[in-house]
Amino acid sequence: MILDTAFQLNPAIAQVHGGFRPEEPPRPSFMMLRMANLTLVYGLRLLPEGEVTEIQDATLKLANGHQAHVTMHMIEGSREEIEIQLKRSLDAFFDFYPEI
Repeated sequence: MILDTAFQLNPAIAQVHGGFRPEEPPRPSFMMLRMANLTLVYGLRLLPEGEVTEIQDATLKLANGHQAHVTMHMIEGSREEIEIQLKRSLDAFFDFYPEI
């Protein structure tokens, strides 16, 4: 019930829980402000350049019965280039959540 109301009031909550509407920009959610601990979901795998032909979002099943999606990203280059870009991407990700 509270989550349903939060979906209507804050699209950022809907995004975290798999229901984000792209026409609405995410805003900091009251749920994020109250979180003491977080879970970062990620995956890494190295393959030869040019080997990957398609990437699909990963689906998460949440404790509340909802699903969420994680957009998968690809970085190609040398080890150094990948490390630099990965660090930039991680920094940019946390810039979306200045409250944490």
